[in-house]
Amino acid sequence: MIVVAGEALIDLVPQGAGALAALTPALGGGPFNTAVALGRLGSPTAFCSRVSRDAFGEALLKRLKETGVDVAPVQRGDEPTTLAVATVGADGSAAYSFYVEGTADRLFGKPVALPAGTRAVSFGTCSLVLEPGASAYEALMREASARGVFTALDPNIRAGLIADADAYRARFRSWLPSVSLLKLSAEDAEWLGGSPREWLAAGPAAVVVTRGGDGLTAYTRDGAEFTVPGERVEVVDTIGAGDTVNAALLHGLSERDALSDEGVAALGAEGWESLLRFAARAAAVTCSRAGAEPPYARELETWRSV
Repeated sequence: MIVVAGEALIDLVPQGAGALAALTPALGGGPFNTAVALGRLGSPTAFCSRVSRDAFGEALLKRLKETGVDVAPVQRGDEPTTLAVATVGADGSAAYSFYVEGTADRLFGKPVALPAGTRAVSFGTCSLVLEPGASAYEALMREASARGVFTALDPNIRAGLIADADAYRARFRSWLPSVSLLKLSAEDAEWLGGSPREWLAAGPAAVVVTRGGDGLTAYTRDGAEFTVPGERVEVVDTIGAGDTVNAALLHGLSERDALSDEGVAALGAEGWESLLRFAARAAAVTCSRAGAEPPYARELETWRSV
């Protein structure tokens, strides 16, 4: 079981150009997208969050269930669902503004225990910023790591939500001793400061940096570095692409029985290059269609780049 811990929200995606373009609601949130992607790839997955009882919340849970994700760990609340208004650039890249005051997901409370059979827990995005839920997720991360559970972190920086950038950067560094796999975009890395080698020295077994269409690079504790190019694709938008990479990495590590620091260390060049190519291919499929629609395993068997 891979557990994904974090927010589920609604993306409001513009259907045209300009500030007053019509907005279409889409299911989203980095952790939610990661859970859906894991379910579609075939990994046994559970979602650990707090979700509203409103119509949006019901739609979010419905999608998770349809994808085979276990929602038993999900807490419920009467507060509204968080909204994220997306702005899509000419190159398909997405930026967001958020409506988060008094919403259900930020009131998450740390569960007594993770689901039985949990092998890995993934954290990230808004849920590690917005209090009081952020402290509960942080405590869950530290507790899981202390018990030997493989922990993944995708900070997925949303700078508009971070009131004190320096405080967040310090908090990020404090998480690293509890992190097994750190995945982040080149933009996230630049915003956070530091380098993969500095982060590895603080705790993770591996750091994976994504660079959009330019590909992915993995850095490991032994000083190795592995890079694969991005897959060529006609980009519709990039919504959910990073979350798909996160899921593909976790799924691939699980398939290789490598959800441990020792397993990551044993991958070697061939293992890392195969895993990174798989993640690049999965992300390319997501970029080829509107919104966060990660691929099913069967689609990756037949998909070809342009």
